[in-house]
Amino acid sequence: MSEAVSIRRRGFIDALPLFVPAFPFGLVIGLAVVESGMNKLVGWSSAPLIFGGAAQLTLISLLGSGAAVAAAITAALVVNARHVMYSAALAPTFQRQPRWFRWLGPYVLIDQLFALVSVRVDDDPDVFRTYYLTAGFTFWALWLITVATGLFVGPIVPVEWNLGFAVPIMFIGLIVIGIGRWPQTIAAIVGAGITYVAAGLPSRTGLLVGALVGVMAGTIAERFKK
Repeated sequence: MSEAVSIRRRGFIDALPLFVPAFPFGLVIGLAVVESGMNKLVGWSSAPLIFGGAAQLTLISLLGSGAAVAAAITAALVVNARHVMYSAALAPTFQRQPRWFRWLGPYVLIDQLFALVSVRVDDDPDVFRTYYLTAGFTFWALWLITVATGLFVGPIVPVEWNLGFAVPIMFIGLIVIGIGRWPQTIAAIVGAGITYVAAGLPSRTGLLVGALVGVMAGTIAERFKK
């Protein structure tokens, strides 16, 4: 087996267990699309356009509740503000990559991928790039399939299953990989906890509250670390 094939295989295998907690989250997205009343195809297209579950859910929920488009987009951007920290952490590694990768790579940078590649920043640039793209587009393909499934399965899942709890569970699962990087770990713990506590807020704004508080907690922890 060649080295490139081995790296791709590792990237694919490493991505699978981290996607498991995201599966019920995808069902939540599908349910949100149906509840919002928007066209299913339009709702599903938000997955490849945004490729960020929390931001996608925030946008769909707010639009479905009648919020202004500008307000919904702003809220989705705020939810994804934590990606600024991811970008800053990976910037030195990306600077060693070709230009095409610096443009394409950020598109698939989600929480799970950051958790995987943040411990591989010292890899050979070619190895890092192969692993990053394999894991990233594995998440991408599985997410698009899961959201499509959620359009049909989400509405028939019993309410007692409480799929909304998949969001904090997913972030908590990343903590296992994040041990040793306390700012990210604190952000995940605080964000997941606040999201759970605020789960009863209308239009799923608990996600927005949890993300905002988590980002602030991570930022404060980063400053104390320095």
